Amino acid sequence: MKVYEVMNPRLLPLRPRQTIGEVSRLFIDFSLDASPVLNEEQELVGLVTKNRLLQVLSQESPGTEIQDIMLTDPITIAFDDDVPDIRKQKFTCRPVMRNGQLVGMLYFSDILVALALEIKKGKEEIEAAIDAVYNPVIEIDNDFRIKIFNRQASRLLGIDIEEARGANAHDLLGGTGVLDSLIHGNHKPLPVNKLVIGDRSFLPYRNDVVKDGNVIGSVLVLREISEFEELVRQSQYTQKLNRELDAIFESSFDGLYVTDGQAITLRLNKGFERITGVTAAECVGRHMADLVKEGKFSRSGTLLALEKKERVTISLVAATGNEVLVTSNPIFDEEGNIILVVTNVRDITELNELQRKLEQVEGLTQLYRSQLEQIKLQTSRQLVFNSTKMKELLDLVLRVTGVDSTILIQGESGVGKELIAEIIHSSSNRKDGPLIKVNCGAIPENLLESELFGYEAGAFTGASKSGKIGLFELAQGGILFLDEIGELPLNLQVKLLRFLQDKEILRVGGEQPIIVDVRILAGTNRNLVEMIANHQFRLDLYYRLNVIPIFVPPLRERPDDVPVLANYFLSVFNDKYQMNKRLHKSVIDVLMEYHWPGNVRELENLMERMVVTSINNIISMQDLPASFKVPRLKLDSEQELLPLRQAVENTERELLEAAFARFRSSYQVATALQVNQSTVIRKAAKYGIKRQDGRS
Repeated sequence: MKVYEVMNPRLLPLRPRQTIGEVSRLFIDFSLDASPVLNEEQELVGLVTKNRLLQVLSQESPGTEIQDIMLTDPITIAFDDDVPDIRKQKFTCRPVMRNGQLVGMLYFSDILVALALEIKKGKEEIEAAIDAVYNPVIEIDNDFRIKIFNRQASRLLGIDIEEARGANAHDLLGGTGVLDSLIHGNHKPLPVNKLVIGDRSFLPYRNDVVKDGNVIGSVLVLREISEFEELVRQSQYTQKLNRELDAIFESSFDGLYVTDGQAITLRLNKGFERITGVTAAECVGRHMADLVKEGKFSRSGTLLALEKKERVTISLVAATGNEVLVTSNPIFDEEGNIILVVTNVRDITELNELQRKLEQVEGLTQLYRSQLEQIKLQTSRQLVFNSTKMKELLDLVLRVTGVDSTILIQGESGVGKELIAEIIHSSSNRKDGPLIKVNCGAIPENLLESELFGYEAGAFTGASKSGKIGLFELAQGGILFLDEIGELPLNLQVKLLRFLQDKEILRVGGEQPIIVDVRILAGTNRNLVEMIANHQFRLDLYYRLNVIPIFVPPLRERPDDVPVLANYFLSVFNDKYQMNKRLHKSVIDVLMEYHWPGNVRELENLMERMVVTSINNIISMQDLPASFKVPRLKLDSEQELLPLRQAVENTERELLEAAFARFRSSYQVATALQVNQSTVIRKAAKYGIKRQDGRS
């Protein structure tokens, strides 16, 4: 069988500039499986199939031109070639060429119909092929007897194939709506009247079966368009939604900036143009890195979000002079790839001014928060903190207060190990018993054993005639805190190990063991693991003590605690010495950068010193010891840099605030800063700084 015998000479050619939306409607209206694309010279340049349209409708805009999605190198077939063997080749259609010209389309369904006319060549093969077709296929003869009824038709209508074949079409299909499509209509293509069966929609495609010039029957192919219709509806909804989103995008008071996953600018709104002074014409279609290089932006939240693969927030000064808060949000696809970065830009100039006015009360707020935590804990001493590390430490401490397990409290000198022991005691079921604290390093080695375990009368020269009970017995029913446990001599480590194992002690010179109900807390600032390696501490004792390890971080690792601790100690010493001193913000900034080798104890001593020695009520940079006045600039690869102008202005503002806090007149400030009085007055007005008399 030759191609020219089967092909469809009727063409509905498309043009490359037609849109997906237009072509989809044509496919539905004319029941097309495919259509060629011709240029102005009537040359074949591509092919659009229904399957291809179904693939791109959910991804592309209805306004996308078909030249962007068509098959640009379709497989063609010659006018006088043999018809392909459909058992070996599956295709929707192929353009038919003759002398370089498109003369028709060879559709898969046309081949099926032609094969149906050649039953003599193999009815079983034809039926198998028809059954393999995705679409329902039905054939009747002139007596309305059903000759072909494929598997898809059976599934659609719920009629068994064997029941259908040979049955009268009026009896079997009369109520389905299919019969009208079989016996009405002229030649192909069929009328575009849609056929609805259940919840599915079809376009009927009918061919007359002709033999020797006579019509001997009809073949009906039902092409489902349910998906097409749904996609068209979705496309219409998407268009409406896009219009609404565009309106929302442009109405946002904040600036919005959108790039793709490669940092190429897609769009930005008028709010962004207003805030930054950069227009869409300057940015759309351009890479963000190039815009930064050209100075359009000082830095980019988009590039940082792409690098870190998470939301980032930075601040910068726009070309307009506005202080801007930039938040860039990466959008991921199902595979975890970044497809968009949406950036929100907010003018925070006014917010920053309000923040500066609130800075004076931040320290007080933090102090109140810490005091509330202290009330909650109901401890005997103040526990003042604001850092996440200390909150986590406190949670751990409170979880272990209800048990009698041995606890090893580790940390540098001055971090508050003794305070942690007090919290455990006051929150435990032993709070009604004593808390005995002993520094193992503060008692001479020759006296330490008798102090801890006691001694019997006459145990050694100089011993009391009545003997003496030790700290273990004094702590009966309570807690014994052995601070600086690393200083305990090896011989006493053995006796402590025996107590931890057997809960009994032996006085010096005694023969009868004494059972003692005491919980042991140990503290150290030494590395016990290293001491074990150097044979200075027993490994078995370490395991007995380290049942629950608690590490108190040094102050340098929790800088968030410095302001609240400083304000707390300030309040304590103000009350003690009947003063009303306050800390300048610049002092707090320096304290947060300091290394604090002496930890909390060093901070407490420093605050007492400054309360006592400072002249003015506001403690400024001049009141700090010399070791705190060394400029420090810590920058690493992850830290954001301020624009130079902003950094200079911040420094000017802090110097002027500190000077006006110390001196009453602008003349004195000018003399101290070694500038003209007019300069001081001008810059004070610029930054809104008021003198002590209330004048600016």
